Amino acid sequence: MTDKEIPQAGDAAAGARQKVVLRGLLINVALAAGQLAIGVVGRSAALVADGFHTLSDLLSDTLVLVAAHFGAQVADEDHPYGHARIETAGTFGLSLVLVGTGIGIALHAADALSAPTRLAPPDFLALAMAFVAIGVKEGLFRYMYRAGSRLHSEILHANAWHYRTDVFSSIVVMVGIAGSMLGVRDLDAVAAIGVAILIVRMGALLGWQAMRELVDTGLEAEKLDRIRRVILSIDGVRTLHLLRTRRAGGRAFVDVHILVDGTISVSEGHQISETVRTALMRHAGNIADVVVHIDSEDDEYAATNARLPLRAEVLKRLERYFAGIEAARAIESVVLHYLQGGIVVELRLPLDLATTPSAAKAIQGQFANAVAHDPEIVSVTACFR
Repeated sequence: MTDKEIPQAGDAAAGARQKVVLRGLLINVALAAGQLAIGVVGRSAALVADGFHTLSDLLSDTLVLVAAHFGAQVADEDHPYGHARIETAGTFGLSLVLVGTGIGIALHAADALSAPTRLAPPDFLALAMAFVAIGVKEGLFRYMYRAGSRLHSEILHANAWHYRTDVFSSIVVMVGIAGSMLGVRDLDAVAAIGVAILIVRMGALLGWQAMRELVDTGLEAEKLDRIRRVILSIDGVRTLHLLRTRRAGGRAFVDVHILVDGTISVSEGHQISETVRTALMRHAGNIADVVVHIDSEDDEYAATNARLPLRAEVLKRLERYFAGIEAARAIESVVLHYLQGGIVVELRLPLDLATTPSAAKAIQGQFANAVAHDPEIVSVTACFR
């Protein structure tokens, strides 16, 4: 993935989402006006009802606009992870609209079956308008769905599926108009019940997906495998554990522990972690942020070094232990390695102290003997340079 392919975020993505929804909203206004006008002129109660159904879509479009606007706002003190969950909540709300729409269509169709209307059959103009509505709504679905994929927006996907349900309702209207024109009065009501079931199913699926995101359900297994492959491809990473993921507004957040050589410097460990973070955000899909924890050993099941003292306490001990050692006055720095439940001490001294190999060995022995009784200090190594 190149820089140009990295998903849009922030104000640019929010503006793009709003433009997409506004275009859909304006098209819906024009379509609803045409359906209502021709429904009246063409004597089609079904087409008039579908026109009001199209007008009801303005409510969902407004919901999407509000959710997309607030969901794209940057992180603040109250929302350190951003506002993407607003978009998720909007998706859940839209799913409820779909379920309610489906139930309403089913109830209306059932009522029509129990008491068929005795209206004059509609004319061909109403049938043609129903056909046009199908084409327009299918076009809106494809446009909105492609935009949702390009902008990584779950709420645009949800709104796209709402348009797809409108396609089905318009098909029902067309079938009902044609059936009335041919004398089959109940055909539209029977078809409407079948479509209502599909609408409720779509709404329930979208609501389930949004709810899974709201309760921090992790990514799918294949995406986790891809994340693992990217991490393990980074030089310096021995293995990984405690990989955790969650979603927010169609983007993912990743937490992971990586195991590196316990003797490398802090800055090298940080460099490895930053490389992992950058690689994941570039090559592992639509990831918003990554938190990498550096481990010198596997602490997945037990923190073996949790009770060991920190530097200040260790230095106090060493000062006491080395009080009678002349070479201790020349110690330039102390490096501590916390490994396998113990502390490995590395003392750095000037090279001129080790005038001969035997002198260096003697100094090493003095330091080692001084800490031999400490149960938490595993070893001391004198390094001359």
